[in-house]
Amino acid sequence: MTPSPFITTGQLALALQAPDTRPAVFDASYLLAKPAFDGDYSSGPAESDWLEAHIPGSTYVDIARQFSDPRGATHFTHPEPQAIADELARLGVARHTPVVVYDQTQTMFAARLWYLLRWIGVDARVLDGGLDAWRAADLPVQSGPGAAAEPVERWLVSGEGAAWVTKKELAERSETDSRPLVCGLPSASFTGADTSRYARRGRIPGSINVSSRDLFAADGTVRGEKELREAYIAEGVTGEGEVLLYCGGGISATANALTLAELGVTAVRVYDGSLEEWSADPALPLDLG
Repeated sequence: MTPSPFITTGQLALALQAPDTRPAVFDASYLLAKPAFDGDYSSGPAESDWLEAHIPGSTYVDIARQFSDPRGATHFTHPEPQAIADELARLGVARHTPVVVYDQTQTMFAARLWYLLRWIGVDARVLDGGLDAWRAADLPVQSGPGAAAEPVERWLVSGEGAAWVTKKELAERSETDSRPLVCGLPSASFTGADTSRYARRGRIPGSINVSSRDLFAADGTVRGEKELREAYIAEGVTGEGEVLLYCGGGISATANALTLAELGVTAVRVYDGSLEEWSADPALPLDLG
């Protein structure tokens, strides 16, 4: 049976008491403002929230700055595998150190960092329910900057298999391609009813909608296996073949990857540029309605 990509608050509390196998804990929270008009993109780090309250011993990471390629065409373009490993080493994470990721932003950015770390073979898990669940379990929190991690020796990696699907591959995708192309955005973004932070509204033709936000309960914890499976099956995603995922900027789609992994489905690839890249190319079609 495939191990769960999630860790519970109780499991994490116990793991933090084991000095030999203690995980590194990262808060990956990041803020995306709701757009006031089409093309209104505003985002920024949530370090101030981490400073106010965080899991003791955790480190805040700025995904846009520390785990994205600044030369990329989109805000969160994934870095090369070695760049991810080098940043982890700078943060004190050795090759076989387990990592737990959480956020205070609906698990979306925790999922993004989890996906990047899993890609390079790191033993990474996401805290189910994030900081809210930790506090609800009456576990301690800290405030303030805390102690800086000691860097460790650089370690070498390569990408662990296929994780990404490109714009070119999707643009050339035939109508007979049986692999589901799942959009992880809310339904109003999928149909184009809502204002978009990207250049144009709509969805990639031929895609289906499984909103990643709907796969988590109101308290931020992941829904049960039955509910997850039914949400995907309702859109024809059985997990029997490869699943292609996209969203607005490559973030929500990784929460789809996370919930699919919870179901044991790991043959997935994410379109990293997603609608931010696709909608910026006027030659590429978008469906509405």
